[in-house]
Amino acid sequence: MKIFCSRANPTTGSVEWLEEDEHYDYHQEIARSSYADMLHDKDRNVKYYQGIRAAVSRVKDRGQKALVLDIGTGTGLLSMMAVTAGADFCYAIEVFKPMADAAVKIVEKNGFSDKIKVINKHSTEVTVGPEGDMPCRANILVTELFDTELIGEGALPSYEHAHRHLVEENCEAVPHRATVYAQLVESGRMWSWNKLFPIHVQTSLGEQVIVPPVDVESCPGAPSVCDIQLNQVSPADFTVLSDVLPMFSIDFSKQVSSSAACHSRRFEPLTSGRAQVVLSWWDIEMDPEGKIKCTMAPFWAHSDPEEMQWRDHWMQCVYFLPQEEPVVQGSALYLVAHHDDYCVWYSLQRTSPEKNERVRQMRPVCDCQAHLLWNRPRFGEINDQDRTDRYVQALRTVLKPDSVCLCVSDGSLLSVLAHHLGVEQVFTVESSAASHKLLRKVSLLLGEPFFTTSLLPWHNLYFWYVRTAVDQHLGPGAMVMPQAASLHAVVVEFRDLWRIRSPCGDCEGFDVHIMDDMIKRALDFRESREAEPHPLWEYPCRSLSEPWQILTFDFQQPVPLQPLCAEGTVELRRPGQSHAAVLWMEYHLTPECTLSTGLLEPADPEGGCCWNPHCKQAVYFFSPAPDPRALLGGPRTVSYAVEFHPDTGDIIMEFRHADTPD
Repeated sequence: MKIFCSRANPTTGSVEWLEEDEHYDYHQEIARSSYADMLHDKDRNVKYYQGIRAAVSRVKDRGQKALVLDIGTGTGLLSMMAVTAGADFCYAIEVFKPMADAAVKIVEKNGFSDKIKVINKHSTEVTVGPEGDMPCRANILVTELFDTELIGEGALPSYEHAHRHLVEENCEAVPHRATVYAQLVESGRMWSWNKLFPIHVQTSLGEQVIVPPVDVESCPGAPSVCDIQLNQVSPADFTVLSDVLPMFSIDFSKQVSSSAACHSRRFEPLTSGRAQVVLSWWDIEMDPEGKIKCTMAPFWAHSDPEEMQWRDHWMQCVYFLPQEEPVVQGSALYLVAHHDDYCVWYSLQRTSPEKNERVRQMRPVCDCQAHLLWNRPRFGEINDQDRTDRYVQALRTVLKPDSVCLCVSDGSLLSVLAHHLGVEQVFTVESSAASHKLLRKVSLLLGEPFFTTSLLPWHNLYFWYVRTAVDQHLGPGAMVMPQAASLHAVVVEFRDLWRIRSPCGDCEGFDVHIMDDMIKRALDFRESREAEPHPLWEYPCRSLSEPWQILTFDFQQPVPLQPLCAEGTVELRRPGQSHAAVLWMEYHLTPECTLSTGLLEPADPEGGCCWNPHCKQAVYFFSPAPDPRALLGGPRTVSYAVEFHPDTGDIIMEFRHADTPD
């Protein structure tokens, strides 16, 4: 059987549906999943184990059999914990068939097949009764259905159904309770991820200001959460306006409702400022007394910041208020958390919610289209005045009053900048199909380049294909900006990100090698071995090699017919464990002006890296695991082979350790 999968096509700038082998999609799902990250989350695993032991003991103390329902079992880890803790039987629900099959094998390998039944269904399809999946209701409910937003993976509907149909009334639940916290802040940096700021341009007529459209300014934005590693945001980038406020709690041992609701907290601003952003996170208590707690709090709100558990499957949330609002120190306000069955959003109220009928507002909807077209980093990129100044500087060197400019980038301000710099003939297109509409020869072709369909750094080479398509419209001596691009790489050691690709082996005393092998097979499956995008400003790393240039793409010329190839070796100059090669593009606007989507400056003496915060870099994780000799500071080299295929726009690559232990 064949399936259709979406894939960005750099030659057309579009997302296309390709026919793939039936195993392709699940290999991608496994390869890019957070299963390894969860298994390495020691804090999560230990707290769940403690909570399960306590829940089983409470049921046993009442003289009852401990019957466990484990929804979203994954590897079967929590079910095996329950049986080890004394549970009489577990029903482990897993809807993803490859994962359910793996759970069956893991349960069998660990010797629990007689007490754990893996059910490959969605929990809402599970039946109870003599002929059902479960003969009777369970009295212990164990789940791990949470995402960074807590409810974004459908936890509320799943709990609601389970209490109505699958578990006994007042059952034990692990976790027992979740609490969502919020903190109101002012942050120009984070606000720039949501709104367009005025752009200042120095022209021959003085400073000109490009003001955002009114509909963009007044738009409440998209309700989608911005989930980030909040611990990597400098405290200097925001001003705290409120204490940490507990917004609402959910008791998972009782009937849960997925209906829309709102919860308010009165507070007095700690200082005057502009309320713009709500930072939010949650914790889960594994027992009724709240003694066993697992928290996602950032370092400034954590009870023990020195012992914080790094994790990527649960992070923190950034929410944007519909509009910024002035607040005055000591003048009471109400922060309101709204949620439906899958989504959370916030509003700020001046009066008590009980007296304000507008509080139960609908989920905000973007009506300007910008929040649907651009992601958060793109907003930040457009608002980066330093970046704009560099484009203006480059434009001044190539523009003439009689220039005819064609700008090819999605939602770019380059055409507006060119106009403000005195060019009268400016065309903007977002696909090469529109090129035939040009009425005059183009003397300057512009691009950032940026295209909304681009996932990896080199997908923006679509600009090169557009340049090739409009070649006949370029006049004699026409300029192209950027003039060229280059692909760069550096070998790095991650502080934490390596965990998402690291084998687990043993997890809390249970053998999960089968899961490790499953992930390895998925990673070895064709495109699963490609580089994957990550915003590395959120994931600290050290460079072990010097950065090097791999390929150059000359935009002054059409796309060549033959592949571009590069291979070689690079020496690792710093001791450390080489986890991955990081790749990025640099765009050479003019001979004197270059913009990097990756490293912004040379590494510090210890190898610390400063990454472009508006772009995702491509990470190619090494396989097999790095040579332990790297930790001893011995000489190491990495070999690479990279090939650009002009017919597809793909860049095929392989990086590996050139020397291995004897």
